[in-house]
Amino acid sequence: MSQIGHNISLTERARRIRRHALRMGEVQGQGYIAQALGVADVLAVSYFHATNYRPEDPEWEGRDRFLLSIGHYAIALYAALIEAKIIPEDELETYGTDDSRLPMSGMAAYTPGMEITGGSLGHGLGIAVGMALALKRKKSSSFVYNLFSDGELDEGSTWEAAMSAGSYKLDNLIGIVDVNQMQADGPSIGVLNFEPLGPKFEAFGWFVQRVDGNDIDALVKAFDAARHHAEAKPRIIICDTKMAKGVPFLEARDRNHFLRVEPHEWAEALRIIDAGVEA
Repeated sequence: MSQIGHNISLTERARRIRRHALRMGEVQGQGYIAQALGVADVLAVSYFHATNYRPEDPEWEGRDRFLLSIGHYAIALYAALIEAKIIPEDELETYGTDDSRLPMSGMAAYTPGMEITGGSLGHGLGIAVGMALALKRKKSSSFVYNLFSDGELDEGSTWEAAMSAGSYKLDNLIGIVDVNQMQADGPSIGVLNFEPLGPKFEAFGWFVQRVDGNDIDALVKAFDAARHHAEAKPRIIICDTKMAKGVPFLEARDRNHFLRVEPHEWAEALRIIDAGVEA
């Protein structure tokens, strides 16, 4: 991981990521805020515990690659990249505006630290397989992380990639699936039931862990186990998360795939986040 800020707790990193995301959401008055709040703990552990990178050199060849398959989660990744000092914090005021480096859906050509353009769902894991194969050919020790959503489990391309990763024994590939049980058309397993999920990946030859994706200690153990697993097989961390985690009045909304938040509610959400644990 980056060597910056070792004295700042992962809990505080996650709080700051949530705060950055809320501030960006306020610029537009709406967005994929619930996903960003839900996955903040996963991103905190990814960027401040598990992943090797250099903030001053986002294209450093020795970096681990962190792929965001879910293009509409860009606000969440921007928040992590801001916290990681890859993107200046003052840029969050430009979120989603003309000529911004922070478009509402992630685009690799625009944003430092954004490895792929992930707007078409279901492609990220396939790209990750290709990157992992390429890094092996280059004799690199870097890992490829791919964050994807439970909605992407509806896509056949995800399962083709999962099968190929197991076949190629890609032990430098770590998948992270955000199971928040919500997608555009409703609750995820109501749209297409993907459970039991762990045994499916095991059948494709993956080392599987399933954790509470809002439990930082559990996430740290899972990421460590994934990086250090001895068998030559790809690894996946299935993260059960809560949409809008940390802001109870947003957590309680039934339809929170795309949140429209009233002007006065942004300040209340930030107040609740700021009342959280400090470093």
